[in-house]
Amino acid sequence: MYAIIETGGKQYKVAVGQLLDVERLEANVGDTIELDRVLMVADGEDVRVGQPVVEGAKVRATVVEHGKGRKVIVFKYRPKQRYRRKKGHRQEYTRLRIEEIQA
Repeated sequence: MYAIIETGGKQYKVAVGQLLDVERLEANVGDTIELDRVLMVADGEDVRVGQPVVEGAKVRATVVEHGKGRKVIVFKYRPKQRYRRKKGHRQEYTRLRIEEIQA
C-alpha cells in the first residue's frame, strides 16, 4: 500500500515504514503528525484518486529529526564589471517516519 501526499508545495510517494525528508515543519522531535493532503491511495489493484484530495484519507507520521541539507553555492558574476557575489544556502528539513496510511 502506498499514497501520494502533498506537503511544503511538493508531492511525495510514501509507504509505511519509509523515512521521508520534507520542508521544515513546526513540530517537535517525537511528535505524531497527520498529513491530510492525500492526493492518491493505492492498495494492490484498488486505486483511489482525489479531486484534488481523497476524502477521509490521512497519513500518520512521526517526526524523527530536524536538520539542514547540503550547502548550495549561489554565485553571481558580470564580466568586465568587477561584480561578483557569492552566497551559500542550506535548506532546513524535517525527517518523518511514515507510521500508517488510513484510506
